[in-house]
Amino acid sequence: MKLQHGKLGGLEFALRPAAASATTRPPLLCFLHGHEQGPPTALARGVTTHGPLMRGASKRADAFVIVAPHLPVRGDYWHRHAEPVRDVVMEACERYEADPAQLYLTGFSYGGNGVFDIGVAGSVRWAALWAVDPTRAPRDPLTPPVWLSVGEVTRAGLPRFVRALQLEHVARRKPGARVYLDEGDDHVGAARRAYADSRIYDWLLGWRSHAVA
Repeated sequence: MKLQHGKLGGLEFALRPAAASATTRPPLLCFLHGHEQGPPTALARGVTTHGPLMRGASKRADAFVIVAPHLPVRGDYWHRHAEPVRDVVMEACERYEADPAQLYLTGFSYGGNGVFDIGVAGSVRWAALWAVDPTRAPRDPLTPPVWLSVGEVTRAGLPRFVRALQLEHVARRKPGARVYLDEGDDHVGAARRAYADSRIYDWLLGWRSHAVA
């Protein structure tokens, strides 16, 4: 399905509606890109190199409205754009009649850092958070459920992430609310594997916020 583009609050963004459903409001997944996908990399390439819009992503991603903002400059700067990200998410939620109790946030590398920063900003009631090989542990406690996909960057400081997020390794039984998974990938490999992994999208859908429709 062709991506739609827009700009709001100084952020360019891409949108993709969910697969059609006549009976339910779709969930929404917001994706925050990493360092190399920021300018001068163009929006379309920046938000589709990794993440739920990439070629090879799980078909389970089709069930979500996908919104992918694009930073105006490269860097670990998602924390500076919490309010514009909120506005973009709310715009997409309204446009596609997404379920406000099923808003999810994910990001790769610096975008994973952004998940931690924006996940505590309070501007959106996220149902669950999914960080893929972030470069640093969260600065503040997080309330929503968290899935951490580990690659070579996160692996170097994994004990800090486990302590800060109170994580348990994903077991064969149904994963809990604070989990991590390390499958031995490098940085880019972690993103490719994570966003192709259907069970993580299913894990997201197992959580709802207390938002009022």
